[in-house]
Amino acid sequence: MSMPGHAPLVPVPPTLLEPDLLAADPAGLAEVGRLVTELTREAAGALRRRTGPLPAVTPRELTRLLDDELPDGPLPATGGGRQAVLSLARSYAAYTVDLADPRAAAHLQPPALSVAAAADVLASVFNASVDTWDSGPYAVEIERRLIRSLTDLAGYGPGADGVLTPGGTASNLQALLMARDVALRAHRDIRGGGLTGLDARPVVHCSELAHFSVARACAVLGLGEDAVRTVPVDDAHRMRPAELERALRLLAPNEVPIAVVATAGTTDYGSVDPLPELAAIAHRAGTRLHVDAAYGGGALFSERLRPLLDGIEAADTITMDLHKTAWQPAAASVLLVRDARDLAAATGLRVGYLNPDDDGAAGYDGLLGNSMATTRRADAFKVAATFLALGREGVGAMLDACHDLARDAADAVEDHPRLELTTRPTLTTVVFRYVPRAGGVSDAVNGALRRRLLAEGAALIGRTDVADAEPGTGTVRLKLTLLNPQATAHDIAELLAAVDAAGQAVEAQL
Repeated sequence: MSMPGHAPLVPVPPTLLEPDLLAADPAGLAEVGRLVTELTREAAGALRRRTGPLPAVTPRELTRLLDDELPDGPLPATGGGRQAVLSLARSYAAYTVDLADPRAAAHLQPPALSVAAAADVLASVFNASVDTWDSGPYAVEIERRLIRSLTDLAGYGPGADGVLTPGGTASNLQALLMARDVALRAHRDIRGGGLTGLDARPVVHCSELAHFSVARACAVLGLGEDAVRTVPVDDAHRMRPAELERALRLLAPNEVPIAVVATAGTTDYGSVDPLPELAAIAHRAGTRLHVDAAYGGGALFSERLRPLLDGIEAADTITMDLHKTAWQPAAASVLLVRDARDLAAATGLRVGYLNPDDDGAAGYDGLLGNSMATTRRADAFKVAATFLALGREGVGAMLDACHDLARDAADAVEDHPRLELTTRPTLTTVVFRYVPRAGGVSDAVNGALRRRLLAEGAALIGRTDVADAEPGTGTVRLKLTLLNPQATAHDIAELLAAVDAAGQAVEAQL
């Protein structure tokens, strides 16, 4: 019964009184340990019943399954407690992609390292943010030190800096934001005045095989996708320096080159543009060089593959995806900047309630000024845990193993009577096609056989389209992106046998 003049008493839900409700509380931390043990046990049981890297279901069948399992959707009025979560874990493990399966070879999406995944749980428990010092003191300092180690690895000097981002697309966007503002500084303060009425036309040069995020960044930054000028590649799928020089020389008087984007590890082939030559050309033209090494940046960890990135130290900015060739749970991309002043000019800002000047002067600065984001989780923690556990040599050995596997796979494709290799691998990507017995249907067969493998769940391979295919061979190609350092030549033989069997089955239906 409520007292006159007072609001009625509302009973406190029992869950709010549980001592283990909050993860970072000592009781909550213990409960996290128990829950993680139970969840992983359920997931392991589901995985043992798996027969391949994907579930053998169609998209329509999976939709019906989830409709049956979640009749009220994922936000019911009343929660189902622990059992609901365990049921979700079983289904997730049963029907998600299993990247640890050696027959998973479609994308630049590696199996995560155990040490990194475990560290990521702890980062989630404490839920620190690195935008302000007091939101995550240790996380802030770990990211600073991680960035310093990576700038040293890239060959940058003491004036360098960087920031972790959600992915290569975000890193490339931030790099081109800096390039835009630096290049157009003589025309206008773009950050303050914007692009409206600008008398100059900004352009960005990249290879015809550059990642689509370059064009997307230009659209977001107000330059327009038409600002991208693609440069032809050579037979090794690398940007032609002479063609870049020619394109820069032929710019109209009102066109301002704001950046050359070199690719170190193209998505289709893993090819690496000639960085020293491109750096020299860009700097002679008075423009910046950004190296998109989202894929190939992992070569910095390998003594064998490091020469592929010779000249990267001349880049103004570098993108590296540690959730590709450092085997981190997504997301863990990094943007490295040769001159920290460029980073501060593009994203640095002071906000009274986050990083006031007097706090900064006293040493209490977080990383808000380095990032386009505000709240940003402690992704550096899992990366630091990995590096401390394995060292540079350990991570490099993993990439070397994948590189060896790619070369073995290319040899196996060349020896196979029904398969045709497109190009020898540079990093860990193998591009090829199934050659049908009947001519003229190569694209249809290669596309359909990949979908057949998806439906069976037995193998997961990628595909791409090539523009420079030999006449009569079609444009569709199959792709193995090999990022499992424990996969073997036997696993590759099974993958190729599955491709062959699927190709024959598709042909028989045509």
